Amino acid sequence: MLFRASANTVAVMALDGSLFLHLTDQFVHMHGYKPGESEVRSWKRSLPVLVTALTDAGLGDVEVMLEYALPLNSKRADVVLAGVHPGTGEPSYVVVELKQWSRALPHEDDPTLCRLETYTHPVLNPVEQVRRYCTYLVNFNGAVSAHAERVAGVAYLHNATEPQLSWLREIEQDGHGLLFTGDRRGAFIDHLRALLSDRHPGAGAADELQAGATVPSKQLMSVAAQEVRDREQFVLLDEQQVAYRMVLNAVQKAKHADSKEVVVVTGGPGTGKSVIALQLLGELYRRGVPALHATGSQSFTKTMRKVAGARKREVQDLFKYFNSFMTAEKNSLDVLICDEAHRMRETSANRYTRAEHRTGRAQIDELIDVAHVPVFLLDEHQVVRPGEMGTVADIRAAAAKRGIPCHVVPLDSQFRCGGSDAYLRWVVRLLGLEPGGPVLWEPDGRMRLKVADSPHEMESFLQSRRDEGYGARMSAGYCWRWSPEPKPGDPLPLDVVIGDWARPWNLRGDRAVSGAPPAALWATDPAGFGQVGCVYTAQGFEYDWSGVIIGPDLLWRGDRWVTDRTASKDPVFKKSTPDTDVDRLIRNTYKVLLTRGMIGTVVYSTDPETREKLRELAESDRKSEAAQL
Repeated sequence: MLFRASANTVAVMALDGSLFLHLTDQFVHMHGYKPGESEVRSWKRSLPVLVTALTDAGLGDVEVMLEYALPLNSKRADVVLAGVHPGTGEPSYVVVELKQWSRALPHEDDPTLCRLETYTHPVLNPVEQVRRYCTYLVNFNGAVSAHAERVAGVAYLHNATEPQLSWLREIEQDGHGLLFTGDRRGAFIDHLRALLSDRHPGAGAADELQAGATVPSKQLMSVAAQEVRDREQFVLLDEQQVAYRMVLNAVQKAKHADSKEVVVVTGGPGTGKSVIALQLLGELYRRGVPALHATGSQSFTKTMRKVAGARKREVQDLFKYFNSFMTAEKNSLDVLICDEAHRMRETSANRYTRAEHRTGRAQIDELIDVAHVPVFLLDEHQVVRPGEMGTVADIRAAAAKRGIPCHVVPLDSQFRCGGSDAYLRWVVRLLGLEPGGPVLWEPDGRMRLKVADSPHEMESFLQSRRDEGYGARMSAGYCWRWSPEPKPGDPLPLDVVIGDWARPWNLRGDRAVSGAPPAALWATDPAGFGQVGCVYTAQGFEYDWSGVIIGPDLLWRGDRWVTDRTASKDPVFKKSTPDTDVDRLIRNTYKVLLTRGMIGTVVYSTDPETREKLRELAESDRKSEAAQL
């Protein structure tokens, strides 16, 4: 949240111009960069309209929470109004989505999606947008999780008139999603009066909402069974829902016109790509539409088979690998959902492929050919192995070669790392994946960062979090030899040795050994805590607390990072792999490992100089923790 005050105070600040300066300063402090022109323009044009309506309604004591951050998510609601309900006397909250739109058209006759001249991609109907914000808030804030009736949602299009945008009402409206236009200002004021009392200040209700405990995030793996078999478990927001609808619309068009269409969904870690994939699979499965989910990740695919298909073999069979379609007939599927498509390979053939199947066809061609609607979900910056391919440009080119339309939907918000954009940017700057160099970590109340002085301290801290009921894992760069799998009953080899501390790597194989889970379940089985995970088992997963060991392959020297390829024991790095590629892949590896935690990260470096640099950068979080104690 950027700012909170009574409606009267916000109105005065909007009038003298100090509100926008304050919001801009707060935005830069919290996010590390300046807000965009459109955002500032919205503050200057829309907020005065809203607070004027509140004061005209006699609701000057209602608490106004500006740019309210949704929990465990980087999405922000424009405004949340907090007050007391005039009828019940209970806390009452109104989520307000402000739009300056004066004209918009439905996208391909789908009233859920809108097309505006100023946007390249379709956007969500604001009624649906604010409804999903309300549902998400109820799902994840303990203050209202048992009181959904205390939350209402409105979309206020103050520049629009009814004739211009009446079609927006074609979707269902309810208490969580109502539309008001500028020429219905009187009805908007009446609606606010019906939800917020003019006799009670709203500060107490705002305090209660802010103090509401964050309901634990519904982990992707633990709800996959319900997601695929039964019903919607996650609430898709904004561009996530746009991507979801775009795919379903493409399926309908392909069915009626006997055509093909490619949809690409791009986004960084935690933007919800896999959640969208599962929701699509679940919806298509319920509709009886032939569809499959495919990845290049053995861990992810096996986990999906185990969790989502625990009781139904046909559900297990929905999860495939990218190389499963070498001999498949063209257009034999309606939909193929390619998750983590950045892990596509140049070809599906490997050393076990039979000679008659070694056609030389590109893997991307196989995936596009097999379905009427191939869907690719990818992050071009998560490539961690030589030979991994899968970029928007590659997919566009392959589609263009066939004369197939290709639509790209970018995802901006992220749900990983407690929804902390600041932490993700800190990691990217730390590792030199963006220019500017490392910066001090400034705690944002969403993500915790701790530097351990020893692996003992790191493990002890994580164990204490587990004792409190949180999930935790330890992972490391691939800087230690990985012994062969032990025989059943034999102890796991202690490969990761740092001084007098030694722990085993996670298992490689498909079976549990000596109480340790198979490789594919290391990130989701509680028994995985005793082993150290590598990037290949951690990628694509998340847990509450993440312990990361930075090995001697990445060192801070003087004023920069130095990568040492000789310290890496990763067998995928061949002599022929260029130094520049090794440097990039090592940095990408630590980016993946450092972004697995949902609540916090504990980092330890085996190198004293590197450890001192990390401690210097994270000093502010240590001081913040000490102040709280």
